[in-house]
Amino acid sequence: MTGADAIIKCLEAEEVKVVFGYPGVAIAPFYNSILDSKIRPVLVRTEQSAAHAASGYARISGKSAVCAVTSGPGATNVITGIATAYADSIPLICITGQVHSELIGSDVFQEADITGAVESFVKYSYLIKNAEDIPRIFKEAFFIANSGRKGPVLIDIPVDIQDAQIKDFTYPDEISMRTYKPTVKGHAVQIKKVISQLEKAKRPMICVGGGIHLSGGTKELIHFAERYRIPVVSTMMGIGAMPTRHPLYFGMVGNNGKNYANRAMNESDMLIMVGARVADRAMSQPDLIMANKILVHIDVDTAEIGKNVGPAIPLVGDAKHIFDQLEEEECPAQSDALIKKRAEWIKTLEDYRDTMKRIRTPNPDYVDPAVFIRRLSEKMENNAIYVADVGQNQIWSCTYYVVREGRFLTTGGMGTMGYSIPAAMGAKAAAPNRQVVAVCGDGSFQMSMMELATIRQHDIPVKIIVLKNNYLGLVREFQHYSYNDKYSVVDLTGSPDLSQIAKAYEMDFIRLTNMAEAEGAIDSFLLEDKSVLMECLIDPMDMVRG
Repeated sequence: MTGADAIIKCLEAEEVKVVFGYPGVAIAPFYNSILDSKIRPVLVRTEQSAAHAASGYARISGKSAVCAVTSGPGATNVITGIATAYADSIPLICITGQVHSELIGSDVFQEADITGAVESFVKYSYLIKNAEDIPRIFKEAFFIANSGRKGPVLIDIPVDIQDAQIKDFTYPDEISMRTYKPTVKGHAVQIKKVISQLEKAKRPMICVGGGIHLSGGTKELIHFAERYRIPVVSTMMGIGAMPTRHPLYFGMVGNNGKNYANRAMNESDMLIMVGARVADRAMSQPDLIMANKILVHIDVDTAEIGKNVGPAIPLVGDAKHIFDQLEEEECPAQSDALIKKRAEWIKTLEDYRDTMKRIRTPNPDYVDPAVFIRRLSEKMENNAIYVADVGQNQIWSCTYYVVREGRFLTTGGMGTMGYSIPAAMGAKAAAPNRQVVAVCGDGSFQMSMMELATIRQHDIPVKIIVLKNNYLGLVREFQHYSYNDKYSVVDLTGSPDLSQIAKAYEMDFIRLTNMAEAEGAIDSFLLEDKSVLMECLIDPMDMVRG
């Protein structure tokens, strides 16, 4: 078989069902071989979307997802999607075609040093120089991408290597890499230290990040919190770890989070950070927040523990495994006084939640994004997937979307506009029987609206909502506060008529101008499992802080 045939055999061995990508001459042998397999190739309309779609697929399937693009501009275009996945720790296999091996370094047509270009945005990268190495490299790549702290792995394959003959194809059953052995189970001594501190803590708090979803440990988290009566807050990437209306969940922390969630974290005497980076959006002044409390930091990546704030109890390992280990420990004999203190702590946080809610004064002539998103989420199916883009729409979504049994997806680490539509495509491809809704602003929509063609061509029925205010809303809001309404390059005048866009792609279209007809519009939007484009007119001066 050829090298390209071998690549397909590797993907089949890893049970890959879909490859998102964009062909070119340097990757043509691969796309020729894929026709002889059951793997479904999905042609996106720009390479960045291939990585975003693979990201959505990986986050819902729990498996490494694959994108494949050609050399040169194809490879460089996919970098933003790779960087986005890296920042959010999403397992991707990114295959790039490369020019003929003998021509590498001579600046020939569509040559780019892609392994060098992505060095800071991948867990690892390969340039395949011998076709016989393909089985081993792909086995290693899938192992690296979906173990430890997950992330993208890039495999660059010259076109002549794809065409080369392989005498004996054998895909490895197992892989053992001497220099890569990620820790999964937490250290037993550290586990006992956590339990010991829990016996003393009067105001414990769990702050959970995106790592809990990556580990598949949400059920274990909920059981642990309920067993020890510990309130939970989340970072943006941790939203959905607990149902929004769970009695122990107190919302998102950070500069765009709930005031009462931030206050709860500040006043805790024991903070358990799970799968979170302690980055600036969640904690702007970590040293102040961590004063006078015991910090337990649980993360699969040793580099994250202590990077931004020093923990009293570092605990390296996979969150799901660690909660299983904590479950095996005997529940400490807690005094009546301590149990009473925990109850008082939860009651205090409930009072904060009731009294510290932001009061909005929306313009009645427009759609109120807060009320709209809440009503939308209440009408969506229990296990629906909601994908938020970046901008004001993201903050409103994080604040007002009600998660039940479904998933909330967004990009938190890189904050990449144009993420939601291709990521929603990937999520729908991974779970075709689940309802998938992408929510974006009119700025981010225009960064990926070409993917409506992909949705149409490949019959991926994603529902799309555009919160339209004719501005780059979050930047305008920043300029409002920082530059006294001196707006610079944020006016989206010239944007297309979305009704005509929907018509061009043969999609149903709904325009909602105010809240009076919101109930009926949402019902129509969600009625059938087909693609619908819904435009909601938002007050251009509405603020996420309002």
